[in-house]
Amino acid sequence: MTTKKTVASLPVSPLAPKKFAKLAPLAGVELQAMASGSRYVGRDDLLLVRLAETTQVAGVFTRSKMPSAAVDLSRAHLAGGKARALVVNAGNANAFTGKAGAKAALDMAKGAAKLVDCQPEDVLIASTGVIGEDLDPAPLLAAMQDSQAGPAKRSDWQAAARAIMTTDTFAKAATRTAKFGKHQITLNAIAKGSGMIAPDMATLLAFVFTDAHVPARLLQKLLSEANGQSLNCVTVDGDTSTSDTCLMFASGDKKCDGAPLRSLDDKRLAPLRAALAELMQDLAVQVASDGEGISKLMTIEVMGAETDAAARNIGLAIGNSPLVKTAVAGEDANWGRIVMAIGKSGEAAERDRLSIDIGGVQVARKGRAVAGYDERPVAKHMRGRHVHIRVNVGVQSKTKKKATGKARIWASDLTHGYIDINADYRS
Repeated sequence: MTTKKTVASLPVSPLAPKKFAKLAPLAGVELQAMASGSRYVGRDDLLLVRLAETTQVAGVFTRSKMPSAAVDLSRAHLAGGKARALVVNAGNANAFTGKAGAKAALDMAKGAAKLVDCQPEDVLIASTGVIGEDLDPAPLLAAMQDSQAGPAKRSDWQAAARAIMTTDTFAKAATRTAKFGKHQITLNAIAKGSGMIAPDMATLLAFVFTDAHVPARLLQKLLSEANGQSLNCVTVDGDTSTSDTCLMFASGDKKCDGAPLRSLDDKRLAPLRAALAELMQDLAVQVASDGEGISKLMTIEVMGAETDAAARNIGLAIGNSPLVKTAVAGEDANWGRIVMAIGKSGEAAERDRLSIDIGGVQVARKGRAVAGYDERPVAKHMRGRHVHIRVNVGVQSKTKKKATGKARIWASDLTHGYIDINADYRS
């Protein structure tokens, strides 16, 4: 049984952006936020995005062995490479709901398909919220149907971003522009994520839109590459959701001049590739900055690892460590906990060549505390909202060359606020 939940007034994260990004209307993309009343009272909880007939789509999803019905359906529909609509509901994850969940997801796709005049296979679905409760599609379908009766804003990105929130304390969005042959294209994105965030494909719900014409095959490569350097480098609590989904839609309004795009290495794609990487890193930082109960954001840079993947794992070991997280929350410059986290990562690291910087101050070098180490500047840095940790794990190859694996991770600290939010999540 689903319990109706009145909108709670959670304190806005101290790391929230000062204002919502200004996103321009995008050709071939129409957004509509609405209130279905299926879970929340007094707020929008449903988003319908209409997409042009020329829209190509790409996506990455959770690797959880307990995927939601929406993930299963969207994975299947993604194979076609095209999309006409996106439907997102907040409050109910429609996960661990068996055949009833699969039917509810399909009913949502069919309902949206009727409104947009397309095949259900051209509709993508995403759901977020409580796991294990059956999703009744009736109020969602009714809300979509009723929304067609009156006028609606079709480019209100802030309303769209708010409609997909659960425990988020602020709406998340980013925008970039890039050259695309003779055209200037726009990339707009919205995301939600605050808890149950750990790198594993998408790590949250995120939706990227562009007016460029990019074939689905190349769009998939672009998204996977950018995701690996952004949303896949965020951790709040080390827990991967059943519903993690990141989708990218290219409406095809603006075509690149010349021969068709065939390779990711085509120089004409370079500006789009760079803009997408920036945009998704912007989203990643916003998600980490809204970690449940957060008081500080950690940026962790790792160098000198065997590979980039190894560096990423070391960074995640630091960012996921409860001891590191609580030390940061308590403004305790206890760098020994960083050493501990590196040691447990399972990746190669040279103890006697390890160096650690906090806030630009070197605290350890060649496996020992720096001679004459003065903790005061580090303690001052720890009192700020942004804590920067840099480690070089000093790995050398068999030929004695320094290893070059590197990665950057964004992580939240751990406060009692995280417990308060999650202990009350279903009530």
